[in-house]
Amino acid sequence: MFLTCMETVTKELVSWMRGHESSVFSISVHASGRYAITTSSDTAQLWDLDTFQRKRKLNILQSVGIQKVFFLPLSNTILSCFKDNSIFAWECDTLSCKYQLPAPPESSSVLYKVFAVTRDGRILAAGGKSNHLHLWCLEAKQLFRIIQMPTKVRAIRHLEFLPDSFDAGSNQVLGVLSQDGIMRFVNIQTCKLLFEIGSLDEGISSSVISPHGRYIASIMENGSLNIYSVQALTQEINKPPPPLVKVIEDLPKSKLNSGGLKMKVTSGRVQRPAKSRENKIQARILKQDLTGNFENKENEVSDGLNKKRLQILLKGYGEYPTKYRMFIWRSLLQLPENHTAFSSLVDKGVHVAFLNLQKKYPIKSRKLLRVLQRTLSALAHWSAIFSDTPYLPLLAFPFVKLFQNNQLICFEVVATLIINWCQHWFEYFPNPPINILSMIENVLAFHDRELLQHFIDHDITSQLYAWPLLETVFSEVLTREEWLKLFDNIFSNHPSFLLMTVVAYNTCSRAPLLNCSLRDDFEYFFHHRNNLDISVVIREVYHLMDTTPTDIHPNGKLDAFVALTKGQYPVFNQYPKFIVDYQTQERERIRNDELDFLRERQMVEDMQAEVDQQRVEDEAWYQKQELLRKAEETRREMLLQEEEKMVQQRQRLASVKRELRAKEMHLQDATRRRFLKLQQDQHEMELRRLNDEIERKVHMRDQEIATTAKDLEMRHLELESQKRLYEKNLIRNQEAVAKEMREDADTYRRKVDLEEHMFHKLIEAGQTQNQKTQKLIEENLAEAEQACLNADWRIQALHKQRCDDLQRNACYQEVAKLLRENRRKETEVLNAMVGEGAKKWEEAKEKDFHLKSEKKASALSDASRKWFLEKELDDALEHAEHPYNTVPRCQSGQAASGYVPRTSQLKDSSEVDSSTHISLNRRRVQWDTMEQDLMERVRNLRQRLTAQARNRCRTPHLLAT
Repeated sequence: MFLTCMETVTKELVSWMRGHESSVFSISVHASGRYAITTSSDTAQLWDLDTFQRKRKLNILQSVGIQKVFFLPLSNTILSCFKDNSIFAWECDTLSCKYQLPAPPESSSVLYKVFAVTRDGRILAAGGKSNHLHLWCLEAKQLFRIIQMPTKVRAIRHLEFLPDSFDAGSNQVLGVLSQDGIMRFVNIQTCKLLFEIGSLDEGISSSVISPHGRYIASIMENGSLNIYSVQALTQEINKPPPPLVKVIEDLPKSKLNSGGLKMKVTSGRVQRPAKSRENKIQARILKQDLTGNFENKENEVSDGLNKKRLQILLKGYGEYPTKYRMFIWRSLLQLPENHTAFSSLVDKGVHVAFLNLQKKYPIKSRKLLRVLQRTLSALAHWSAIFSDTPYLPLLAFPFVKLFQNNQLICFEVVATLIINWCQHWFEYFPNPPINILSMIENVLAFHDRELLQHFIDHDITSQLYAWPLLETVFSEVLTREEWLKLFDNIFSNHPSFLLMTVVAYNTCSRAPLLNCSLRDDFEYFFHHRNNLDISVVIREVYHLMDTTPTDIHPNGKLDAFVALTKGQYPVFNQYPKFIVDYQTQERERIRNDELDFLRERQMVEDMQAEVDQQRVEDEAWYQKQELLRKAEETRREMLLQEEEKMVQQRQRLASVKRELRAKEMHLQDATRRRFLKLQQDQHEMELRRLNDEIERKVHMRDQEIATTAKDLEMRHLELESQKRLYEKNLIRNQEAVAKEMREDADTYRRKVDLEEHMFHKLIEAGQTQNQKTQKLIEENLAEAEQACLNADWRIQALHKQRCDDLQRNACYQEVAKLLRENRRKETEVLNAMVGEGAKKWEEAKEKDFHLKSEKKASALSDASRKWFLEKELDDALEHAEHPYNTVPRCQSGQAASGYVPRTSQLKDSSEVDSSTHISLNRRRVQWDTMEQDLMERVRNLRQRLTAQARNRCRTPHLLAT
């Protein structure tokens, strides 16, 4: 959320201020116009309107909301009201807490929603969702009255005091807008209902009262805008009606108790009970206090300030406090704040005499220039002489800079200064005030004749040493702080104090002035700042005021202070009217002559411009007509040529169309015949192709069937031969095995059979049609393992078992990998298994003496191989069930029932006796021979299986059959 500051006259955007996060519902501006407070539901922020920057921010807890934060009138106090009924007063400059109002009594507890303050800032009215209205005395910081509205009033939506020009800011009439849309005006002292506006049928949504209390503007609930005249509303009341409000508690300002003044509502009039002795004593004390306050009534100024006391304070401290200076000045000058009269002057716009003010006085700040131009225009509209006064901008500029945020106060301060401290300045207009300068010269001659003689000797008149100080009101020779300090004393004394200040400034600067001899040096001295203590000058002024004789004292020739009148500003005609009128008439005549001359010159220039324009237009028209004529002739010739060309083209086009029509007929006939022939050829070719395909497929089928039958017969014969050879060798080997080794061999054979059974399941899940071939390979592997057992006996057997486990594990992994890649490549898997079986015989010879070191590794290998076989078996079964879903699943923890780890079946090598070693050496020779035969058979089997796999890949449907 951000705020925008607009110029009311030009309607231009001056600045925008950002800082609120929620919507702003209240804006309060300080009386000086320098500061502003914006309030939202979560924070209140203090802004400096000179720089449009945020000065301070009030943060609160989320549980405690803000109701309203605003400035008290005619003071530097900020009042903050929160939703928990707490009210705090803060100092504007330091933001220190001045006081907090106490909590209201429990008998009349109201959650405050709306607030209103009298113009003098002494009484605070607060209300909310109740018909009770609380009145606080901010001076005593106590609740002094509770007013109960009629019973039909359940909530108060808006409060506003009705201003009065004769109550000195202590407003007595309070407007109360309730929930029923009726605004009732009540006298807070007599508690009588004076009048009301609005009705139940036409309720008021919101209302505001004009600054002077003459009109009331209300926005009705139906959207209309009603303006009421307060004078007409009060005149209609011929007889006051019976009171409709009653005072519940009227509490003394000294303390809050339940035994205060009670008032009851009766028919006809209000009865007042007898006052207690305590109340009589309080009334008597108040009377004595009032008597003391009005003892020196002639020294009283507005807002209750005593001029004598202010002068004593000023003499003691030399200046007024900075934060109260503007308030004291307004009180000393008794400014009426005539908003209506000032608005009428401002509404007349910028005076013609100050339209080009920026050319003569180039001010950097546009805002300051605009305020100066508006103030000077208002002065010129107030009195005609100010439009011709050349030094008026110099006179008003320091006050404009000081009060630039409150133009009404600025105008009235300058007007009060002109009426009182600029008396008789305009009697010799347009010349400087000779009479005033003569007064200054007489006083200077009395107090410092030597300095005056020095001025006379160098031809320096009072127009050089006095008038520059007066027309600029010392703003050129003093700093801001010195100037403010000086005018604290000027506004607190007789108007002759300003003239005495000029004399004191010269006498206090006599040493540098006596050293000056050139006129330029004197002019520079009185137009620039000098090294002079303003406090010394002010003390000298007071000395001159007291020691100057009466016959030459300006006090006797100048009138006493006269404030501006309320309502309308006084007429200012203290100037030679005939001179001003003559100058005005001459200026107006010159302006009119100049306007006539400019008008005639503009007329001649316009006529000349029209003649030149007409001549140019005529020449252009003639040229255009000539060009059009030539263009017309050219277009006609081109049109004739185009018509001839078009006739020729039409003839050629007709002949071409006839030729094309004949060609088109011939092409259509040829195309039709070609298309018929092409269809016939295609039909014949399709029939031949189908016959060839049928013959080829029949021949291939017969050839494949014959080949497959032969392969199956050969495979059956080979399997039978291998089976008989395997059985023969097995029986021969079993008879040669010693009885003591059968137990270990049988135990290992069972383990091998179990693993081979699991591996058979894995292979059978992928290719069920090759069970016999796989069985033959497994039998060869088992025969090799058995031969290894019989050849190596115990030590050799244990080592062979370990080697066989490692080789078989590698073989299984290789086979599983080949199955996952392409389970249909069975021939490659079988070749890998045969190759791995041949490697086992070679590795068995190399690892005869490593049995003890491999025992522990054997146990780990058993567990790993068990998990791997189970996993691959599950994958194969799943692939057999779902052939298109070949993603393997890892199912750990599944084990085949009956599996016994090999490490538990192995015996210690210490049990082997010496006879076993002898038999082992004898049988080793036999097993070498068997190994060579077996390797030869495996090579032959590998070749046959490879050829068979190739045939199967070419004719898968025949193999399946």
